[in-house]
Amino acid sequence: MLASIVNTFSNCFKIPELKSRISFTFVVLAICRLAAWIRIPGLDGAKLTEYFATNTSSSGGVLGMYSLFTGGALEKCAIGALGIMPYISATIVMQLLTAVVPSLSKMVREEGGRVKIIKYSRYLTVLLCIAQGLFMAISWEHPQGIFSGFVGTLVYPDQNIWWYRFQTVLILTTGTLLLMWLGEQITERGIGNGISLVITIGILARLPAAGQGLKDMFFPAVAGPQTYNFGHAIALLFLLAAVVAGTIAVTQAQRKIPVQYAQRAVGRKMYSGGTSFLPLRLNFAGVMPIIFAGAILMVPQQLFFMIGKSYPDLRFFSGWATALADGSPVHLIIYTLMILFFSYFWTATQFNELQIADDLKKNGGYIPGVRPGQATSNYLNNSMKRITLAGAIFLTIIAVIPIILIRQLHIPQTVGSFFGGTSMLILVGVLLDTMRQMESHLMMRHYDGFLKGGRGGGSRLRGRF
Repeated sequence: MLASIVNTFSNCFKIPELKSRISFTFVVLAICRLAAWIRIPGLDGAKLTEYFATNTSSSGGVLGMYSLFTGGALEKCAIGALGIMPYISATIVMQLLTAVVPSLSKMVREEGGRVKIIKYSRYLTVLLCIAQGLFMAISWEHPQGIFSGFVGTLVYPDQNIWWYRFQTVLILTTGTLLLMWLGEQITERGIGNGISLVITIGILARLPAAGQGLKDMFFPAVAGPQTYNFGHAIALLFLLAAVVAGTIAVTQAQRKIPVQYAQRAVGRKMYSGGTSFLPLRLNFAGVMPIIFAGAILMVPQQLFFMIGKSYPDLRFFSGWATALADGSPVHLIIYTLMILFFSYFWTATQFNELQIADDLKKNGGYIPGVRPGQATSNYLNNSMKRITLAGAIFLTIIAVIPIILIRQLHIPQTVGSFFGGTSMLILVGVLLDTMRQMESHLMMRHYDGFLKGGRGGGSRLRGRF
């Protein structure tokens, strides 16, 4: 098995075009990593790096997720501290708007419409960068409001405050736009989805810290009673294998709806009928429900905490903040329900069964045993609802595992984050997509690919949902 994988990788470099694309991708990703290390002038990033290293509580929630997506740039006050998140947020907003605004929905179906949507997303990215950059610049002036227990300020005292703010917003906006441009260059000239690979390389950059945390778990530097033993190591190994295998299986899983095309004539040409299938992905929403649930749940917890801290007479707000703290039973219950809700919400806004049924009818296609038109739409809607439930339950389990490991079993955050959550879903999804693209180049040159068992297009769901 290992020899086959090594041989496949060696075949990749025998194809000049694929070799060039892989080399270009690695060079651009290395440039992207520099944005996480070059610090913004006028800021003492070493203080924030030390704070994150000694305060594991700040590594969870939205701050931890944001730091994960920026590849640690947030912790260093680097020029890439905003990361690629403003562009992702703008893209998500435009996707939601195209689902609810008729004019945008019509534009997407027109020729050149998607190019306009991408252009609008870039404009919105600039606005979000300016707003988030200003918020981050002011937060670095008074970090106590976000980083609990932080003492002092990150801004050097000799700085002109308004010049500092203008300079920081400009640098952060430029850093994000540079990452966005580099990601698009990878998509065009490299291999894989560039924006996703920029996020992935930031997650993989935490592997050395995870390895060090794993080493400290079983071989602590300070002598004393050992908390973890060989049995814990075996359990973690089996859990990691199960999470990775389950994530791969569910990411590739799809239900194939059979579609029959009737024979039809267009002008003087006669098109023969045939059989195809319509793939319905089990995890249609991807990581979006986890991101939405974590971001929204963080807002009331922080709001209650700030009110309770500012007004001692309203102590019950502090109690609510504690009840909603990351890893508490109340937090886990609400978090689970929100993931289930947003799984259906995202699928409902992005999966247009009416348009699919209409396109099938126009092209002479139909699902055997189902009448074209409204009946086909209802059939697709019911099928998607059933498989979305299975995907939502899977997402919930994947999202809760690292929280339980970190908060309840006291596994180091750097280690526990690789046992599920957004990091595992992104890593598996992006790596599978990149391998599929590499495999397409190999198959065109008659080489064996990586996914020998997956040429059919993913796992087939058996049984009726």
